[in-house]
Amino acid sequence: MIRIYGITQSRAFRPLWLLEELGKEYEHIRLDYRGDDLNDPEFRALNPNGRVPTLVDGELVLWESMAIDLYLARNYGADKGLWPDDIAGEALTWQWSFWVMTEVERPLLAVLMHNRVLPEEKRDPARASRNLGALQAPFGVLDRALQGREYLIGERFTVADLNVAAVFAWCKPARVPLKDYPDLSRWLTRCLARPACKQAQRR
Repeated sequence: MIRIYGITQSRAFRPLWLLEELGKEYEHIRLDYRGDDLNDPEFRALNPNGRVPTLVDGELVLWESMAIDLYLARNYGADKGLWPDDIAGEALTWQWSFWVMTEVERPLLAVLMHNRVLPEEKRDPARASRNLGALQAPFGVLDRALQGREYLIGERFTVADLNVAAVFAWCKPARVPLKDYPDLSRWLTRCLARPACKQAQRR
């Protein structure tokens, strides 16, 4: 059986959401990055980086949320429509998955930390503002890419949408407004309303 290590309030949310979309039976080991869980020697034998998520599927041990999602979707998701149908779709899936990590995740996480997560005395409003400004360009890129379409690739929801939406899900808790990006906003609402996403959020 597939095992996934991590909690929903971490990047483990991404593979948890995908596993729910796939309808795969799996074991969820709730290791919390905020304590000492990740220092457990048995877990460190799986992931010497001491990070979540970590996936175990048979003999395969895999780190990094995007690598895990791309593996799961390619291996198990074709009949669910979650993996694209051709090499061009695959290339676009890689593009959007890498793009959201390199262009969006770090500044959006900084806004989240300094707007909501850190104790008041450790928050830096200037840092939050600076990173919010850095997000305007990539938000515009995604908004324009979604003009006249419901999903990123083809006519259906795929792992590309899931990978990007899972990062953009931080917008609401980070108090990042999306009113200037109507196509992005509608797409994100549509993705996050999926039953599998709701189920993963309850894990």
